[in-house]
Amino acid sequence: MDISPNAIPDVVVRRLPIYARSLSYLAEEGVRSVSSQELGERIGVTAAQIRKDLSYFGEFGKQGIGYNVEYLLGHIRRILGLHEVWPVVLVGVGPLGQAIARYEGFRTRGIDIIGVFDNDSSKIGLQLGRNTVQPDSDLPKILQEHNIRLAIVAVPAVRAQEVVDVLVQNGVQGILNYAPIVVQTPDNVWVRHIDPVALLHSMTYYLSREDEHHAMNEH
Repeated sequence: MDISPNAIPDVVVRRLPIYARSLSYLAEEGVRSVSSQELGERIGVTAAQIRKDLSYFGEFGKQGIGYNVEYLLGHIRRILGLHEVWPVVLVGVGPLGQAIARYEGFRTRGIDIIGVFDNDSSKIGLQLGRNTVQPDSDLPKILQEHNIRLAIVAVPAVRAQEVVDVLVQNGVQGILNYAPIVVQTPDNVWVRHIDPVALLHSMTYYLSREDEHHAMNEH
């Protein structure tokens, strides 16, 4: 089934890796088939939502029988492009960047960090996992030589837009941004922003409301 990427709601695309991860766990447990209800309970979504999400890509299960775990996992992996290994560059090797560079979980899941870069001369030459930190000035050459389309940005906020501009100018189309700032990119570039502090603040909202509620009840 040939589907335009823009035809699928982004929220559905964001759920597909979660489906793949859960199906992978099921396969490791030796489970051969799973119902949409059982899969939904593991993920925290309704069975109807799973059926609707998967219907964008075809028919994968049978009423009353459920999904073949290996078959569905294989299809979702192909939909996500995980039948190949994606080379990625990482820009920024502060404490967060160093942790990302050393994380082996990327490579086992089809993401291969092939280059790590920073503009701090004291960090150039530092060995992080399988990579040696290179200067930012080498970034355009590496991006073009290896046809890199994915990048991780873990630089301070003041440098984020500058770095993203260099990435985009040299062919990068997907950026995972850890910098605490929303960067601007052309429409054909996909960006995912991860700000741990902002995510924690979205939870402190609920906790503070709960504290206020308890305080009011005590009076």
